[in-house]
Amino acid sequence: MVAYHASALDGVARNPTLPTPLLLRLLASDGGGDGPPRHALQRVGLPEPAVTVILAHPNPRARIDFAMSSRAEPAQRARLADDPSPKVRAALAHGPEWHDPRTVVAPLPDVVCARLLDDPDASVRAALLDSPHLAASFVASMATNDDPTARRQAVRAWEILEPGKRSALLADPDPEVRRAAALWECRWDTRVTAELLRDPKSAAEALRRGLLVRADAERCLAERTHLAAVAENPSLPTDLVERLAIDPDEAVRLAVSLRPDLGERRRMAIDFTVGAFARGDVEWVLDGLADPDVLHLAAVSAHPLLRRTAARSPHLPPDLLCRLARTEDLLVEEHLSIHHPDTPEEVLMRVYARLGGTFSAWMAETHPRFPREGLAARYADHPDGNYRRLAVRDPAATPGLIERLSHDSAVWTRQAAVGDPRLPLHRLREALHIPDLASSAGANPALPEDEMAAVLNRAGVPA
Repeated sequence: MVAYHASALDGVARNPTLPTPLLLRLLASDGGGDGPPRHALQRVGLPEPAVTVILAHPNPRARIDFAMSSRAEPAQRARLADDPSPKVRAALAHGPEWHDPRTVVAPLPDVVCARLLDDPDASVRAALLDSPHLAASFVASMATNDDPTARRQAVRAWEILEPGKRSALLADPDPEVRRAAALWECRWDTRVTAELLRDPKSAAEALRRGLLVRADAERCLAERTHLAAVAENPSLPTDLVERLAIDPDEAVRLAVSLRPDLGERRRMAIDFTVGAFARGDVEWVLDGLADPDVLHLAAVSAHPLLRRTAARSPHLPPDLLCRLARTEDLLVEEHLSIHHPDTPEEVLMRVYARLGGTFSAWMAETHPRFPREGLAARYADHPDGNYRRLAVRDPAATPGLIERLSHDSAVWTRQAAVGDPRLPLHRLREALHIPDLASSAGANPALPEDEMAAVLNRAGVPA
């Protein structure tokens, strides 16, 4: 298979106007043993005939790619639960490995997950327990499973577990299950915290989140044991918080500065340093990204890490969004461009300009609010090809300009222009035979059906 034919085929596989007969032909192919193109297997809204072809495909790679599609409906993917290949079932159990932060992956139905958890192949069971896409209801249901690994995972749903199931997990015969359960329960029980403090594996985490008696806290300060963890503890007495706020260890002072119970004036009076590239992973803010009170407290703070963490919420109200957009913090802008649906155009443009070629720049450019109007006039003749590419996004860009940009010296600009439906047909047909443009040409929505069929023919896809 000639390289540019393969590239054009990959483009056709993701073309939004690909007719169903050609899609079915493509899905039935084996790609020289590699299976159909992944873009065909993971398209949005696959029709039922296409799903039927995939489920019966003789190449397990095709079924694996479909099992891991973030675009397929859970009920469609679930039909692979009885697949003869354990690799396919494991792929189904784990689900998509990658998805952009704006995409919510719908979980498989609980009944399907239960079957996969009972799968005779250990790799399938392990993949399910490692999946980040499980519904909370299913996670909770694992509390009574025979497998201690499953019971340990059930602890993640602690807050919705019935009291009886919590008690059973706290008394579980498996020590790892007991430890995981205790690390949740210790938030409300000093006796559980005290037990965890005797275990070197759990002491630091218990000091960070457990309900502490004063004697244990004072002992840690005296022995200088896990002080950064102690500094985060919500139950730490105020006078001990004040002592840690002036601790000689900078990590300890920083931990104190992030406490939610501090007033803003006291917080900013602490001597702490935040790195320019510290992204912001403040746990209580992350846990409250949908909580208006938490968001307000973090977003209005002058503390960079609180603002940066709050900027990861898609639920910021307009006033807090505008406030964060004006902070001139590069990481705040980056988080807003990725996570918030209403990020201002100027923020998106700044992120794109600063981080061109990175994942964050791509997220900014693909944001629904990324600017379009006026880009051709501003950037068609820009010295940087990364900016000239933006001219293609302008609704007012003429077919002549699009064709001109399809010959640009920068490959990314050429590819963007070749993928635009305003490109004159003669140039689109020509681009199908140019190696670095063939994929973009194949994906162009204006590509005629006969040209798509010709791409399949040249690539050797059986009729």
